[in-house]
Amino acid sequence: MLTMEAKKNQSCIDACSRCAQACYECFHACLNEPDLNERKNCVSMLVECAMMCQMSVSMMSMNGQYTKEHCGICAMICESCARECNMFKDQHCKDCAKECQTCADECRKMSGM
Repeated sequence: MLTMEAKKNQSCIDACSRCAQACYECFHACLNEPDLNERKNCVSMLVECAMMCQMSVSMMSMNGQYTKEHCGICAMICESCARECNMFKDQHCKDCAKECQTCADECRKMSGM
């Protein structure tokens, strides 16, 4: 059952959920790449982004007091993650970067920034 508040935020909630999933999948795939050492910052950013997106879903679902501010920070982290992923040519990185950018756009709308 969705409250009216959660329904209002649903497209951002969905984008954050997809982004978190993409980041975790990309993280797992990156661990198996031969140039893992060159991906250290990206791998770290993937986990940070996924965790931030999961928290954003929670904040929006419960209509938290600082949801807008949280979503603004989430947008910044998602954009950073997208930049990191775009540095690599693997399809999983390109797909993840796309999800991160979509999420950043949705979070920015949500935050009013």
